[in-house]
Amino acid sequence: MVSTCLALWIPNIGQLIYITCGWCSTTWEGFTFLAFKDLWPVIKLSLSSGIMLCLQLWYNTILILLTGNMKNAEIQIDALSICLNINGWEMMISLGFFAAACVRVANELGKGSAKGAKFAVNMIVLTSFAIGFILFLFFLFFKEKLAYVFTSNMDVANAVGDLSPLLALSILLNSVQPVLSGVAIGAGWQSTVAYVNLGCYYIIGVPVGVVLGHIFHLQVKGIWIGMLFGTLVQTIILLIISYKTDWDNQVTVTRNHLSKWAKVEPDREIVS
Repeated sequence: MVSTCLALWIPNIGQLIYITCGWCSTTWEGFTFLAFKDLWPVIKLSLSSGIMLCLQLWYNTILILLTGNMKNAEIQIDALSICLNINGWEMMISLGFFAAACVRVANELGKGSAKGAKFAVNMIVLTSFAIGFILFLFFLFFKEKLAYVFTSNMDVANAVGDLSPLLALSILLNSVQPVLSGVAIGAGWQSTVAYVNLGCYYIIGVPVGVVLGHIFHLQVKGIWIGMLFGTLVQTIILLIISYKTDWDNQVTVTRNHLSKWAKVEPDREIVS
């Protein structure tokens, strides 16, 4: 836990030092009470982002909690922990694309380029999906062999092999879903995505997982299938939202938001 806290705090401290100690001379002009002007819209946006991410992160935690009530819970949780650990490693790649999507889409919209925003969304999603598909094939092929990196217990390794198709599907979905969440943050759709996460994860995914796991006796596989179904529905909805978005109109919305906190040249040409 100490190492985790350090890993989370050191980048924050480093960024604060970088911003305030002269490396951002053209954008940082010191502390000012203007930072508190029109603060409530920023707070609402931050709360929406926090709720969106919490609903997403708590999803895997619920998966582990539900698995604890299954038969052979010790082996099942061991196997599930290994799968989630591998999934978390792959997620680091997707989170990189998540951050890139946030920044790139926001920058393109901020400078008035609807075409640039659409191009960024398409390229980031396709690139992340291509990497995810390669990893999907990799984990589908090696199955329980990967478990021996974590354990020497044959029963746990066999349980990991049994779960490997679901792990591979999770990796494939997670190569797209976080990127779309990044697009949503860059475009300012946090509130919408928070509702999507709530519905897909907790109204669809968890109940379906409980039914498959307990009523149909699929155990941990049933719970994970339910979770995957919720994630699949969420990914489809985010894809539809991104596809149907009028990016030219989104540029106008973004410029209206920017005008509240920054000086925007009124005669600046909007690139469609």
